Amino acid sequence: MSAAERDSPQAALASTAEVLRRKRFSALTPLEHVEIARLMARMRLVAPQRRTRRRRAARRGEPDLRRTLRRAMRTGGEPLDRRFRARRRRHRRVVVVVDVSGSMTPYSRALLVFAHAALRTDRSWEAFAFATRLTRITPALRAAGPDAALARAGSAAGDWDGGTRIGASLRTLVDTHKDIVRGSVVVLLSDGLDVGEPGVLGAQMARLSRLSHRVIWLNPLMEHPDYAPLARGMRAALPHVDIFAPGHNLASLESVADVLARI
Repeated sequence: MSAAERDSPQAALASTAEVLRRKRFSALTPLEHVEIARLMARMRLVAPQRRTRRRRAARRGEPDLRRTLRRAMRTGGEPLDRRFRARRRRHRRVVVVVDVSGSMTPYSRALLVFAHAALRTDRSWEAFAFATRLTRITPALRAAGPDAALARAGSAAGDWDGGTRIGASLRTLVDTHKDIVRGSVVVLLSDGLDVGEPGVLGAQMARLSRLSHRVIWLNPLMEHPDYAPLARGMRAALPHVDIFAPGHNLASLESVADVLARI
């Protein structure tokens, strides 16, 4: 790259965006939060697919006897033109669950903006927030802009910046929203600092793991190189987590988007 290319406005913008991608959410300025929201709006998550019960015409697969016999009527009963069918495929639902408790304050705004951007991918996707209790915030995040969406989500979740009861919140998720969770990819964004009993969290995570297709836990505290999941709640949850990864900056969330596409 020449000196002129390096000094061009486009190169400067690309360099600024790359710096923001690597900067932790807890260190963003108000203006940088706005720019991060713009970058997240460009993200497009791709959920894994599942086979449905419905069939469609296909070049290969299981024999389609009905269509084959209809074709055979044109050739004197000889099945010369054999037909096949295969199950239709649909993208799985993604369920984003964001911890908005007091310990997550440095990260919760950016993570809710991520949830807002994720819901633009598919109308069937869902979002929840929790601190001491679970709140469905999907309708709030359907707002066109992230600022309006965050304001509506804040009004809906009355326990914002409160304590953290992950186990009790997940119990509500599994009990009350079982049809939403079943077969979905559940993305939990939390530091795992639960004040409830670790046994409750472990039991509810086990239920969530059995009901969903995959459980992905993104923990912002993993930005620290020496982080270890020593908190009792996090230790109880980990055996039931399929993917445990950081969630402290935009680059880490983009990595999860790549993981989703490969599941």
